[in-house]
Amino acid sequence: MAMENATHLAGVRSEMYERKWERFYVRRPAKVMSVRPGLTGITIRSCEVVDISQGGAAIELTTAIGLSSHYYLQIVGLADRIGCAEAYRNGNRVGVKFIAPISEHMLHRIVRADFMLGETVNAPVKPFQNGNGARLGR
Repeated sequence: MAMENATHLAGVRSEMYERKWERFYVRRPAKVMSVRPGLTGITIRSCEVVDISQGGAAIELTTAIGLSSHYYLQIVGLADRIGCAEAYRNGNRVGVKFIAPISEHMLHRIVRADFMLGETVNAPVKPFQNGNGARLGR
């Protein structure tokens, strides 16, 4: 009985609600590079990649005003540039689809980059010991 009252849109599948690839939360610094209208130059803006998959990403910019709908995304620490087409814009957050899906290897490098670029962890200091390893009294 429920199907009798449903509209013709009830059976329509939407790409908006389906994802082909697993997304990874990364918070990586990046740059967006676009060609200005009339090929008059290149505009570069700093941004942050919030999450990423093989097919797209969500990025945050200080401002999305004047940003074109097609550009390159370059993640800091990687030489590769990824061609993007804007999928949605919500304030300073922009969702992009990659022109061509990135490889699993490249995705792995982006996700694992936190371990390569993160802070170095010093060996913990052992309490109550001097430099020779002798235990000090309290």
